[in-house]
Amino acid sequence: MSSSTVTSVVTEIVLPGKVEPEGLELRTRALPTPAGGQVVLRMDATGVSFAEQQMRRGKYYDQPPFPFVPGYDVVGTVTAVGPEVDAALTGRRFAAVTKTGAWASHLLLDAGDLTPVPDEVDASAAETVVVNGVTAWQMLHRVAGVRAGGTVVVLGANGGVGSTLVQLARHAGITVIGTASERHHAAVRALGATPVDHRDPDMYGRIRELAPDGVDAVFDHVGGAGVEQSWQLLRRGGTLVSYGSAATKDEEGSSQLPVLKLFGRIAAWNSLPNGRSAHFYNFWAGKRRCRASWQRRLSEDLSQVLRLVARGTLTPQIAATFPLADAAAALTLAESRTVAGKIILVPGS
Repeated sequence: MSSSTVTSVVTEIVLPGKVEPEGLELRTRALPTPAGGQVVLRMDATGVSFAEQQMRRGKYYDQPPFPFVPGYDVVGTVTAVGPEVDAALTGRRFAAVTKTGAWASHLLLDAGDLTPVPDEVDASAAETVVVNGVTAWQMLHRVAGVRAGGTVVVLGANGGVGSTLVQLARHAGITVIGTASERHHAAVRALGATPVDHRDPDMYGRIRELAPDGVDAVFDHVGGAGVEQSWQLLRRGGTLVSYGSAATKDEEGSSQLPVLKLFGRIAAWNSLPNGRSAHFYNFWAGKRRCRASWQRRLSEDLSQVLRLVARGTLTPQIAATFPLADAAAALTLAESRTVAGKIILVPGS
């Protein structure tokens, strides 16, 4: 198919270097015509994730060199298609994972990277579960494999991934203990988890009181020294799923070192004959080996999550919504750690 009319100008947010949120820059540039296999996606909603908070510090593992446009995922409407792309995609809504580049009014994407969004799901609602939903689904079902009747611990149960993970676990018949600051306990309880104050010096002791026989899985995005205690919470046959190192986000030095230390610990734990296992979840694992199978798995899992949203089984947790031009304020709010759920960016003025 030949390409249709395209928007000639894109507005985007640029991260120029290691700057405070107010150092983000707004720019416009010409948008190229889509090449073969590509589409133009008009952004309807994107979001602020922990990745952007690390990227502005130069601390995100494998981030591109500065300057670049942040934005890990996007929901939008196809406005034009390039050669070899079905023109019927035009006017339809899709979600995509970008890693960077989504903080923009329009994006050029490969058509193969798009996952359809059900008509009954609002763009902002869908945006809350793109990366967060796939991450939560894959960690729970593909990595930990926890069955109905099990018990899990979700650190940061009020966050984007955490709140989604709590709901998916509860839907699967799993008991959840979720850590969060006390101001978020009512929200965590409403999702179906038993809250524990993450500021309590004896947080892990409180969790042991709730699960004296150990738990089937711990989902830990914090890393650092506390990951040892997460490991100790597991019963025989339990699984630790580590998926970040938030505890080290403000440390100077290599962005890769904290992750490499985690890899070392995980390898050491997995060599022990105690019936427990540990994994580092990497959203991008397998993409370089076989992009097609990685994308197929991502679309399958995202479609499952979007169906749960459409049915009302999974309630999107939207903390706040900002126009794209106010990305600095959105990032500042995200870093304040005072809100529950995901902060959404929409086109706006």
